[in-house]
Amino acid sequence: MKPIALITGATSGIGEATARILAKKYRLIITGRRAERLDQLESELKTEVQKLVFDVRDREAVNNSIEGLPSDWKAIDVLINNAGNAHGLAPIQEGNVDDWDAMIDINIKGLLYVSKAIIPGMVDRQKGHIINIGSVAGIEAYPNGNVYNASKYGVNGLTQGMRMDLISHNIKVSEIKPGLVQTEFSEVRFKGDQEKAEKVYQGYDPLQAQDIAETIEFILSRPAHVNIADMLVLAGSQASATMVNKKS
Repeated sequence: MKPIALITGATSGIGEATARILAKKYRLIITGRRAERLDQLESELKTEVQKLVFDVRDREAVNNSIEGLPSDWKAIDVLINNAGNAHGLAPIQEGNVDDWDAMIDINIKGLLYVSKAIIPGMVDRQKGHIINIGSVAGIEAYPNGNVYNASKYGVNGLTQGMRMDLISHNIKVSEIKPGLVQTEFSEVRFKGDQEKAEKVYQGYDPLQAQDIAETIEFILSRPAHVNIADMLVLAGSQASATMVNKKS
């Protein structure tokens, strides 16, 4: 029987692309807030699927959903903590507190809630692999990034701590830090302003969700004695969080 992978934020972008690529080798638990998108994705995946509709910020919903899985779906082998968002782009003195709460609640607390619900089972079985999707913004701050940077620095620190805590239980913990990936990320950051969102990806070839999904597939394909613990993935035209070689 295929192993089981749970993917958060599977309704778009990296999460959706990851579900499609892992469907070749895994039974999938796909999660997200938008039920209709999960329904559509399930209909297109050529593997067994369980859908869980919840917001990672809602601890009770996370726990109830994962606890409510059928017994033959509880032994989760792989957790992809992909759900995350950026909200707003403003200097700290002009920041929107609701945006701050959303980023901290989704990017840090949501990752923790889902991990807390799944890790005890991995510990009991003495095996598992957790991949956290961080960001270049988690190792390099940039102007107006402030709280988003802080949340992704938090993911970086959490990943390192999780790896240390879980190593004695034969559980691998990895982090992928993407650079500029053309997804709904900028549309969310700019609150639906399509013109601003599109400009982020103009003048160069940004990463695509498929690129990160293939990176996840590669990490999971390594033998038991290998853990790709940390990986920074940038577009070919990107040298840092803020330096991109754009065509004029």
